[in-house]
Amino acid sequence: MKAINITAYTDDTSQIEALKAVMKALKIKFELTKGENPYNPEFVEKIQQGDEDLKNGKGRVVTLEELDSLWK
Repeated sequence: MKAINITAYTDDTSQIEALKAVMKALKIKFELTKGENPYNPEFVEKIQQGDEDLKNGKGRVVTLEELDSLWK
């Protein structure tokens, strides 16, 4: 028996159940694994906090000249 990896990006559990039913109907042995989030949770939290701060009016508008001066 040859093993292959297939990644399915499903929207809900009904799609997962449908895929399982197809595999069973075709008598294909399979196993499910839950994908891991590749991002550090602390990093994700910082990004989400930054987005929330922007929505709440926190932040600073920077001109192109100011931004360009950072690189010099």
